[in-house]
Amino acid sequence: MSERNIFVVGMDDYNCKRLNHLRGAENYRFHGVIDPMEVNDTEVFPIEDMLDRAETQLKEFSEPIDAIVGYMDFPVSTMLPLLCKRFGTRSTSLESLLKCEHKYWSRLVQHEVIADYIPRFTVFDPFDSQALQHIGEAGLYFPFFVKPIKSSGSRLGFRIDSPEDFAHAVSQLCEGIGTISEPFNYVLEQASLPGEVRSVDGGHCMAEEIIGGWQCTVEGYVFQGDVTPYAIVDSIRYPQVLSFFYYRYPSRLPSHIQAKMQELTRQVMAHIGYDNAAFNVEYFWDEVQDRIWLLEINTRIAQSHCDLFEKVDGVSHQQVTVDLALGQLPDMPYRQGAFKVAAKFFYRVFFVDATVSRVPSAEEIETLQQAFPGTMITVQVEIGMRLSSLPEQDSYSYALAYVWMGADDDLALEENYARLAEQLNFAFEDIVG
Repeated sequence: MSERNIFVVGMDDYNCKRLNHLRGAENYRFHGVIDPMEVNDTEVFPIEDMLDRAETQLKEFSEPIDAIVGYMDFPVSTMLPLLCKRFGTRSTSLESLLKCEHKYWSRLVQHEVIADYIPRFTVFDPFDSQALQHIGEAGLYFPFFVKPIKSSGSRLGFRIDSPEDFAHAVSQLCEGIGTISEPFNYVLEQASLPGEVRSVDGGHCMAEEIIGGWQCTVEGYVFQGDVTPYAIVDSIRYPQVLSFFYYRYPSRLPSHIQAKMQELTRQVMAHIGYDNAAFNVEYFWDEVQDRIWLLEINTRIAQSHCDLFEKVDGVSHQQVTVDLALGQLPDMPYRQGAFKVAAKFFYRVFFVDATVSRVPSAEEIETLQQAFPGTMITVQVEIGMRLSSLPEQDSYSYALAYVWMGADDDLALEENYARLAEQLNFAFEDIVG
């Protein structure tokens, strides 16, 4: 068999190694497109320029281009349908992708088929001085949640309990929304949009009824029209705050709740017309009311879950992305990994701001990784860095390090992380509490 050429937008060295461990990888050659620093840990997205440069690179390639893939959120997720269309490789359509990524359009489409499982919502212009009044006229009252039409991670999302909260959120939104709205609007210009969506560009925001409970992510894919949810990962938050503590796989949700979430996933993704691509859908299960809420749909695998699947199932679920792009039914193993449970932990501080004065040394990190087999630690800050300069953070905390761990059961996993976290020594000065 001749080797197949797979181009990966934003591929870094670590993920190149991971991709080369996939089933069938001996027959693949992975090529990077766009430097990973341009699409990861940055808040500058010159998407039109990046598309032009990617197209130039691909046109200069003298061999067949068998697939173009990615495993990251914006801007990579929205670049893929455009690149794939230009080069005749497999991808879902741009319109079906935007029915997931444009949060207002996504809610409209979800409402058509699973209205009982989504919160009340409305759209508003953060630059409109009457925005709060319009939200009230739409039937939303305190508390509610606001977020941009398109964001990345949990950036610029706020819980609103009062007019003062709304004023603070709007000031932050007006200051920061252009970072993504401008490149996202370029993508919207390439799509065929209904009028009610065309008028709501990336400079708008959503206001939604507060939902909550046990949060999780359904990982899935669509192959030739067949929607397949294949795994559920739990998202555990720090007590009393919105920030994520860790992701855990496999899920501990009751089996009937998992089955219902999978059923809802099949309904909504089929209705959207999403096809030949991976996705994940975030849900809440409100245990008190025994009610399921759909939070949002993402048009990619969750990169944060790659190591969890490797540890538990034996291979990263990037397998799904690559197989689909090659026109193959995904060949994911099941429970063939070295651990029964795995997690990605977020080591956080809850300052308003501070300057980092100490981080764990490379030797300290290596010692901890050796002490807990299968563990990987990546430090996200450097000495002298202001925490407020960290990209892709939520509105309430800063993630100083990511810790991936595996274990034989949940208790061992949590105990091992607690022991490890005690030995992660960071220090700060100029702390703003």
